[in-house]
Amino acid sequence: MAQAVPKLITFEEFIDWYPNTGIRYELSDGVIVEMPPPSGNHEKVVGFIARKLTVEFDRLDLPYTIPKTAFVKPEFADSAYSPDVLLLNLDNLDNEPLWKKESAVSQPASIPLVVEVVSTNWRDDYYKKLADYEQMGILEYWIADYAALGGKKFIGNPKQPTIFVCELVNGEYRFNEFRGDNKIISPTFPQLNLTAQQIFDAGV
Repeated sequence: MAQAVPKLITFEEFIDWYPNTGIRYELSDGVIVEMPPPSGNHEKVVGFIARKLTVEFDRLDLPYTIPKTAFVKPEFADSAYSPDVLLLNLDNLDNEPLWKKESAVSQPASIPLVVEVVSTNWRDDYYKKLADYEQMGILEYWIADYAALGGKKFIGNPKQPTIFVCELVNGEYRFNEFRGDNKIISPTFPQLNLTAQQIFDAGV
């Protein structure tokens, strides 16, 4: 028996549908995706990274913020991602047509840095989101694989906890890998004093 093809929806339909139930959803090429509930350790890592970045942009007095809930909307697709940590440039939000009503941003000038903390659906972070963030022109993308859940071709065999800082160079991401006591090198925050191990320890 033939299976019914799921109806694809637009970003606007997704926003209108989005329920206030506490469950997180994303839109991926017109398909609604329910996000798995995060573990407590996952949330500890998200909070730790957000705190470290907040301290740094506050120290530098930069016009940045990290919203509780906002969507990254690629202009070329009916997708909407809710990153674990989204750094917003307040100075560009007036140029974002979807910001005031839908809390969505689509311009790379609004998004200096985005972080995904890897969970069981790790392929989204390493493939789909990476490709879309790259195509959008987001300058810096972190993949924080603190629990070593990603594929062996990324984090080795045996798998090792790894932080990838993906830096946009000539339109493509260059992967910079950090483990153990390696100090994380961030193009957005060159003076950031943070090691991969500190992030891993936050998830214990």
